[in-house]
Amino acid sequence: MTKQASTQAVSRLAGHALVEALIEQGVTDAFGVPGESYLAVLDGFHEHRERIRFIACRQEGGAAFMAEAQGKLSGQPGICFVTRGPGATNASIGLHTAFQDSTPMILFIGQVASDQRDREAFQEVDYRQMFGPGTLGMAKWVGEVHDAERLPEYVARAFHTALQGRPGPVVLVLPEDMLTKEISAPVLPRVRVAEAAPSPAALAELRERLAAAKRPFVIAGGGGWTPDSVAALQRFAEAWQLPVGCAFRFQDLFDNAHPLYAGDVGIGINPSLAQRVKDADLILAIGPRLGEMTTGGYTLLQAPLPDQDLIHIHAGAEELGRVYAAELMINASMRCAAPALAALAPPAECRWTDWTQAAHADYEANLVAQPVAPLDMAEVVKSLSSLLPEGTVFTNGAGNYSGWLHRFHRYSGLHRHGRTQLAPTSGAMGYGLPAAVAASLLQSRWVVNIAGDGDFLMNGQELATATGYGARKLLCVVVDNGTYGTIRMHQEREYPGRVSGSDLYNPDFAALAQAYGWASHRIEKTEDFEPALRAAIAQERPTLFHLRLSSDVSTSRSTLSAIRDAARQRLGQA
Repeated sequence: MTKQASTQAVSRLAGHALVEALIEQGVTDAFGVPGESYLAVLDGFHEHRERIRFIACRQEGGAAFMAEAQGKLSGQPGICFVTRGPGATNASIGLHTAFQDSTPMILFIGQVASDQRDREAFQEVDYRQMFGPGTLGMAKWVGEVHDAERLPEYVARAFHTALQGRPGPVVLVLPEDMLTKEISAPVLPRVRVAEAAPSPAALAELRERLAAAKRPFVIAGGGGWTPDSVAALQRFAEAWQLPVGCAFRFQDLFDNAHPLYAGDVGIGINPSLAQRVKDADLILAIGPRLGEMTTGGYTLLQAPLPDQDLIHIHAGAEELGRVYAAELMINASMRCAAPALAALAPPAECRWTDWTQAAHADYEANLVAQPVAPLDMAEVVKSLSSLLPEGTVFTNGAGNYSGWLHRFHRYSGLHRHGRTQLAPTSGAMGYGLPAAVAASLLQSRWVVNIAGDGDFLMNGQELATATGYGARKLLCVVVDNGTYGTIRMHQEREYPGRVSGSDLYNPDFAALAQAYGWASHRIEKTEDFEPALRAAIAQERPTLFHLRLSSDVSTSRSTLSAIRDAARQRLGQA
């Protein structure tokens, strides 16, 4: 829409104007659960159904996860609509995930009518208190629209706020009577993000410090990356021959098959990589927050003053210095920082070449696993990686099962195929299936969700959303060991042999999938998985694989019995 066209006044319902504003921002799909509090918006989706699609989900938590995945995939705000009260509280899990993952997202919440506010009306909640900045981890901004004529202004501000600086989620509250008013306010032009760039002085100091290092190490992560900036990161690493590790669940920011790749710095980290991070004399953190998971509980880099020299580049000025006192802090977006780094002239000789090669050798060695019978998860992941095309999107929620995916799958850099890893740094269970459904509906690549048995049933109902909206190249692998595996592992480590609350009663997941219209396979032996996978790929229809494992199978590195025995020895109970 041209500026002239966008300023023309056309009278229509505010709910219709909201949908028009989304279209102007480039939105083609929105996720949600319908509610009577925003019927005028739903009517707007019907009015503009040729240009934008509303995808009705089965629970607001699933809808919010789908919108978060949409934000990860596109780099633009994922869009979610929910109704007041229970709808908003259900959706809060996706909002928190978007905040911790630095994912742009906008959650629109229907609200009670203006003349009923502050009476504890039906499902009434004050969302500025519930999600506001004082919660320190739910939303970048919470707005409530009281003047319908200003609705387009609020929508534009929501997009600006979600995208600028450190990307993240925004909440916009919509009183239902406001949405039914006739307004003539025009929608505003598509948002253009203002981005910070590193100064010449900061770049000069970075170059000097990096050239003086003996054991440098790069950790890439965070939000705001684009294909061009990831390609620039790779050029920078190649010019300087730097080992690159990816922060927790940002493994697709660097090609895992590249000879400079050192592995993922997160939960279940390769012990050799953990030691390498500690032994580095300079850490160049490009984009990540350096949170608890990436820093091994703030032990790989001691807080607040790490043993290594630290150069921290981050898009949000408020993040720099919040946890770590770095030698050099640079406030810059990844879109600006990475090309600037790629333009830095490397020294005539990089003294750390052996260090870099050893880092990659450690990563390669970590891909070798001890065989496990009768069902080997390492081989399952390797079959998925080898039989599905490069660029396949992999999703997961939270649980020990994700360790096999993180360790054994090689993600391609997003400059080649876009995002290929959708996973919550917030550790939210139930994320993987909705994220996979969203990825399948939003683009044409193959999508694979790997879920634990506990994780899957958090949002298993979204199988129906996939079926209802015609998803095709979509696979779900349910790893069933009859327990909340991560909790059971911690129980055995701290209170060996004293199991409470972590055992699960599970349904027949294969039969459940068939009830939702999916194909399914029950797998109990490694050799049965590959033929079933080949059949699913040939059919190109949603397929679930129910993998039955022993409850003793705990992580990609150990078993429950080994963890229990070690704990008893430590506690003198052997």
